[in-house]
Parts: sequence; C-alpha cells; structure tokens
Amino acid sequence: MPNAPATARTVDALDWPRIETELATRGCATTGVPLFSPKECGALAALYDEPGNFRSRVVMQRHGFGQGEYQYFANPLPASIAAWRSALYERLAPLANAWAAAMGQPADYPPDHAAYLARCHAAGQLRPTPLLLRYDEGDYNCLHQDLYGDLQFPLQLTVLLSRPGEDFTGGEFVLTEQRPRMQSRAEVVALAQGEAVIFAVNQRPVAGTRGSYRVTMRHGVSRVRSGRRHTLGLIFHDAR
Repeated sequence: MPNAPATARTVDALDWPRIETELATRGCATTGVPLFSPKECGALAALYDEPGNFRSRVVMQRHGFGQGEYQYFANPLPASIAAWRSALYERLAPLANAWAAAMGQPADYPPDHAAYLARCHAAGQLRPTPLLLRYDEGDYNCLHQDLYGDLQFPLQLTVLLSRPGEDFTGGEFVLTEQRPRMQSRAEVVALAQGEAVIFAVNQRPVAGTRGSYRVTMRHGVSRVRSGRRHTLGLIFHDAR
C-alpha cells in the first residue's frame, strides 16, 4: 500500500473543483479515478477473512439492516487505512465547514483528523468506524445513515474493491435525498474497481431562493444478483 505522503499526493491530485460541484448539486461525487490498484483492492478484500483486524462483525439480517455482513476495523487501524482517512479528511474539512455555516451550525471542524478524533474521543466516541463490507448473491443494504453518536462529520466515502460485471453483478450504490415538501430523489452511482464515491452522511445544504435549506440523505446497496461484492467504508467520526 502507498505510504502516507504518497496517499496525500493522490488525494491532492483528484479533481476537487468537480468533486465539490457535484457534492453541492447532488450530494455525492465519484473520485473519477481509482484510489487503489486491482492488487491493492484484492489485498484489502482479503483482510475480511482475518478476524484479528476487526473489533466487531455485523450480520445485517439479524438487525433488519438488509442481508450481508460487515466488520469494523479495530485500533490500531492498518496504516494504509489510517493514511487515507487522514488525507481525505484534510481535503474535506473545509467543505464540511462551508456546509455547516450554510446550515447555521458551528463551522469548527479542525483542519487535521487527529484533532477531530480527539474531539470525538472526549465526547465518548472511542470506537473506530472504518469497515469492510461483503455481499453475496441476494444480499443488499437497506437505506440508512452512519451516525454513531452526537458528533458526525458530514461526509464519508465508499470504495468498491471488486470488479463490477466480473466479480459480481447488481449491487449498485444508491442514495436518496428527502427534500422538504417534495418527493424524494434517488441517485444510483456506478463505480469502477478501486474508485470511491464521496457522499453526505446525514444532511446537506441546498441553495434556494431564500437562502440555503437542508435535505436529508440516506444510502444503501441494491440486491447483488450474482457473485461477491467487497467495499471499504471510510467514516471520519468514531463511534460510541
């Protein structure tokens, strides 16, 4: 896996003007290029079968979350996961502050991830939230939000580790946007192997004729029709 400086360079090289425009207009944006090579995707997916990497495993159907399963990484996180989380946070923090200001919330997300995690830990949110998800044929993930506590960073991302059309079919990433006094809007996001989608965790601001208003976002995964689908989820706040 790339080291932290290489990871930061990759993050800085993304088309951030396009990403920020799409986040503002749709509540989600793809990175447009893979963050991980096919070999790196395979290595990350293989971690799923090494239980020593994880703090807990969730079987979705037991909780009414859908069908499939996921595992949360334990501390200390794998160095590559920590590096990606930190580099992406630093790029997204200014946008998070702009969104907070537009929604009338405190625009006080610190510029580095370590400082933000310290704030989470002081609030009792001590458990790491990066996770690996695995879906087999027939599995799906119901629409939901990854909140985990009072402190929530407003953006997160999912990286597709499997090859669409080869390792699996179906299993599309789905977002819905609940708009005030309007019907909900759905967005289906196609990803290549190694590519990520960045999206709103909970609410995001939308410019209206009388200033900004809030819309509520949820995300999920449609039914996998064949094969196996692995993804990596990067959430920037920790959990209670």
